Amino acid sequence: MTSGSSGGAPPSGVRPHGAGDLSPAQRWQALAVCLMAGFMTLLDVSIVNVALPSIREGLDAPESVLQWVLSGYALAFGLVLVPAGRLGDARGRRAVFMLGLALFTLASAACGAAQSGTWLVVARVAQGLAGGLITPQISALIQQMFSGPERGRAFGVFGTVVGISTAIGPLLGGLLIHLAGAQEGWRWVFYVNLPLGAVCLVLARRLLPDTPSAGRITVRRLDPVGVLLLGAGLLTLLLPFVQAHQWEGSWKWLLIVPSALLLVGFALWERRWQRRDGEPLLDLSLFRVRSYWLGCLLILFYFAGFTSIFFVATLYLQSGLGYSALLAGAAITPFAVGSGLSAGVGGRLVSRYGRPLITVGLTMVALGLGGTALAVVLVTGRGAGWAMAGPLLIAGLGSGLVIAPNQTLTLDQVPVPSAGSAAGTLQTAQRVGSAVGIAAVGAVFFAHLGRGDWSSAFDAGLLVSVAFVVAALVISLADVVGRRLRPRPAEAQAPDRGHGKRRHGVSGA
Repeated sequence: MTSGSSGGAPPSGVRPHGAGDLSPAQRWQALAVCLMAGFMTLLDVSIVNVALPSIREGLDAPESVLQWVLSGYALAFGLVLVPAGRLGDARGRRAVFMLGLALFTLASAACGAAQSGTWLVVARVAQGLAGGLITPQISALIQQMFSGPERGRAFGVFGTVVGISTAIGPLLGGLLIHLAGAQEGWRWVFYVNLPLGAVCLVLARRLLPDTPSAGRITVRRLDPVGVLLLGAGLLTLLLPFVQAHQWEGSWKWLLIVPSALLLVGFALWERRWQRRDGEPLLDLSLFRVRSYWLGCLLILFYFAGFTSIFFVATLYLQSGLGYSALLAGAAITPFAVGSGLSAGVGGRLVSRYGRPLITVGLTMVALGLGGTALAVVLVTGRGAGWAMAGPLLIAGLGSGLVIAPNQTLTLDQVPVPSAGSAAGTLQTAQRVGSAVGIAAVGAVFFAHLGRGDWSSAFDAGLLVSVAFVVAALVISLADVVGRRLRPRPAEAQAPDRGHGKRRHGVSGA
């Protein structure tokens, strides 16, 4: 079957080429494969938090190694998102997805088999690089396979996976450690990826479509100078945040200056490269599209507040209240339940309500987190973890109305041939937000902890998380109010380089 053929199932043994070859059932089957891989990569952002005490005991690892078990994955993951998205656009999303999945599975095995702290850190960096290869292909494949309201529903399901994988990680990690024991239980936090990765790799080979615009890899298509400039800029930007507690003194923040220079150099190079008829790593004209730049900015602030919640909550529950890893994970689970329940609804409603739906979600998250801080004040001692359940459920219900709908609106007007690099940029904003949020919340948390009160330290950190969520809410409200106070302008259109008109989907931001 060729890419120009009509819909319907391909003959046995022949894999589909483009999204046009896929029947509705095949599209949703392909999406299920993407979601399985996305669940694995995002789960490994949060599941390791509760495993750190077990890793310390099992490997006799110092604090510096434990920090790099977390930050090494996050750094590597964030650095490759945009280049990986561009690589998928150029070489083929299916091929890059499978490469990343194979590497992720092998790196997970290496993590589980680690015999020293250094071994584990190196394996975690490799795992992060592989996860960064996979993640932008998922959003790009959704862009490629779905359109209109169906695309919103697909992103809604993906949003459910994002919320659940991030929030359920502590519970699953705690359960695995409880079953396997504190000494070796941490290894199963990584080994759990092996059967999932193997099954997903087989299904990806069979079910995922090719990328119609893909071709032979050339220097002109991959923009190696842009890759180096962006990578160096992001590395110098993220390092002082992820090492905020390990690098004492204020000198580390000086790295932000060369980071800014490198990122400005990246923007100038991308314009020059495009004028020379090269294919830029990131088409900067995308940032003339209101829905795109606004969605990237909003999600940066939201992830600064969203992911930092689990960082301080896990520390407070395990170290402050003496919860086991399993109980600490269970106490945070209401957020995951709420997010899972509402994300699918958000995906279905975003085509009808647009940005106001996200505004409602952000309001619920801010109120839920504020209620969580109040619950810890009103209920002291070990009962505080259970008092958090109701407010966390409300925050989770709101979160489900934020992540997937924002991704749908942000990528809606992006031409499909640029979907990978655009999705990589959006997810880079998420990773930068996470690093900034954890550093800021952690600094406030540990400053208050120095006074010896875990409860007040948790409340102070949580209020910083609320402040980031409120900043995202202000951005969303400004957009909603601005659109109502003035005639709706024509959206700036990103050039599609001859790839056809804008696909039908959710209009505006």
